[in-house]
Amino acid sequence: MARPRTHDEKLRLRLLDEGGRLLAAEGPAGLTVRRLAERAGTSPSAVYSLFGDKGGLIEEMFHEGFRRFASRIAEIHPTDDPLANLQAFGGAYRDNARANPHLYDLMFGHLFPQFDPAERIQAFAMATFQALVDTVQRSLDAGLLGGGEAVEIASILFAQAHGLASLELAGWLGPPERADRVWRNSLGLTLDGLRRAVAGG
Repeated sequence: MARPRTHDEKLRLRLLDEGGRLLAAEGPAGLTVRRLAERAGTSPSAVYSLFGDKGGLIEEMFHEGFRRFASRIAEIHPTDDPLANLQAFGGAYRDNARANPHLYDLMFGHLFPQFDPAERIQAFAMATFQALVDTVQRSLDAGLLGGGEAVEIASILFAQAHGLASLELAGWLGPPERADRVWRNSLGLTLDGLRRAVAGG
């Protein structure tokens, strides 16, 4: 009879989530293989078996964060109203940040100065931004925005969503009802301004 797998997908995900929570609570110095194994109820050897070393663990935490973000984006199906799709991107960004706050800073910050994800993982992360660029381009092609380059407009929208999500996670946007209004008004006003913008202005 084959031996049951003990280092399975369930354990992998538990380690990634516990690693993120440990990182969020105690910072980079607090994330050690031994402490993570204790929190996850497993052994250090299981961590090494699944991720190779601490660097592999960090890379996989980063990758998992973007996998979850990509799955949110995949739920946005292109419609005849690309501006509505752009607003949906803001919602997807917010939902992912609130669902995975323990991975957020690792995804978009510089917690580990020496951390350099593999090229394929960097490409996977950048694909989430490219999906936003593509939707902006659809809006430009449809004449729904005043003009400009898709990458620059997407960067504006990304910066806004990132700033709002960071403030909300830190508690600066207040209770959920107020945070909802801030997100809705901010995205609405920004898209309204972009509709009125003149290329090169």
